[in-house]
Amino acid sequence: MRRTERLFQIIQILRATRAPVTGRMLADELEISLRTLYRDMAELIAQRVPVTGEAGTGYVLDDGYDMPPLMLTADELEAAALGASLVAAQADPSLARAARDLVSKLSEAIPDELRPIILDAGSRTFPIQPERPEQFDGAILRRAIRERYKLALSYRDQGGQYSERVIWPLLIAYLHRNRYIVAWCEARQDYRHFKTDRVRNLVTLTDKYPGRRAVLIKGWEEGWSQRS
Repeated sequence: MRRTERLFQIIQILRATRAPVTGRMLADELEISLRTLYRDMAELIAQRVPVTGEAGTGYVLDDGYDMPPLMLTADELEAAALGASLVAAQADPSLARAARDLVSKLSEAIPDELRPIILDAGSRTFPIQPERPEQFDGAILRRAIRERYKLALSYRDQGGQYSERVIWPLLIAYLHRNRYIVAWCEARQDYRHFKTDRVRNLVTLTDKYPGRRAVLIKGWEEGWSQRS
């Protein structure tokens, strides 16, 4: 990862949480040394990014900070518009609204000569409905993923049997018309995939799971590659 990409990623990590993030957590998620992380933080501060940090506490990004505008090429803009249109067609209602808002904001922020690219990219996608509607708020799931909260699930398997699970949600995977929660299952002590339309109930627990999400995802990727 190039340094400019790391600096952007650090800002994104800090923006995603209001709690202080330690240098060790940042270094582990970015897979860099603490020395490199400290140099990156010094560079962000030198560029007047409002990051504050205290020894033993962690780093915090001041509220209200906005990234400087990005200059997008025509190809980059088309890729962003296509991706947002696909999300609007396939995601849960709250994320679909966010994707449509993103396309609208892109249209307003770019020069007039590039706006046809947004319209053209959006016209190539088609609404894809899931096989069965989901019975939970997708925003709750995404918040639990971002902030590492455990979830209690009531789940119906392919054979129609119900079970109660406590999981550590890691990400949402999209496959054809289906969405899956990729998670560590406490009952099975292993990674599991839960089809979202089979989740009967979903409750956010008060405690967070231990360990780092990036490390858990890496373990899932390695295990998945060995099975395939």
